[in-house]
Amino acid sequence: MAMSFDFSGKRIVVTGAGQGIGRALATALVASGAEVVAVSRTRSYLDSLSAELSSPKLQTLTVDLGDWDATEAALGNIGAVDGLVNNAAVAIIENFLDMTKDGLEKSLNVNLTAVLHVSQIIARGMVQRGKGGSIVNVSSQASMAALQGHTAYGASKAGVDNASRVMALELGKHGIRVNCVNPTVVLTDMGKLWLDPARGGPMLAKIPLNKFAEVKEVVDTILFLLSDNAGMVNAVTLPVDGGFLST
Repeated sequence: MAMSFDFSGKRIVVTGAGQGIGRALATALVASGAEVVAVSRTRSYLDSLSAELSSPKLQTLTVDLGDWDATEAALGNIGAVDGLVNNAAVAIIENFLDMTKDGLEKSLNVNLTAVLHVSQIIARGMVQRGKGGSIVNVSSQASMAALQGHTAYGASKAGVDNASRVMALELGKHGIRVNCVNPTVVLTDMGKLWLDPARGGPMLAKIPLNKFAEVKEVVDTILFLLSDNAGMVNAVTLPVDGGFLST
């Protein structure tokens, strides 16, 4: 029997909700009955999402999560939240010897610092509310494998993985679960560039299932981790990689 998700009565915050995985996730959550706070730094993406869904269950919030003070102002009084998905990220690909200060700082600021900050704000509210919750951090296979040009990106995602385990350890007593999902290349509009054999062929050759991930496959994994179906799943880094990390 297919697993179903019912998020009726739940309020979920999704960052990076304007495009790709975040947009598809926000759409799926609304369809599953959740109230969704969709966060993006790009207003036009959120306006497009609002027009597409035309749902009173969708609230949008424009903020640059790389700006600590702006994030605090935007999320500090967000109200009751049952779940958080930290999906916003940047992918700056630079070989180690060519890595720039700007690329490193931006990677760490958006991919790690912002994840910790947003999680801290939301988790404090969850603790105060006393009803538990679920946090899912979108990490990457690059946190666990050495990938060409991914020094800063991989370091930032490895930081997310370890920080998530510490968060799970410290927040578990409050009924708050924290997990990571670690995809391979995902076929978003941008990810489809990897379908070019010259670019994606070498990585595809290392995936036993011989395919990249569809957006829905990642979204469904996140929905599972958010849901009560995963009530005993905590402190996990879950690859959605077709077996890439086994090779």
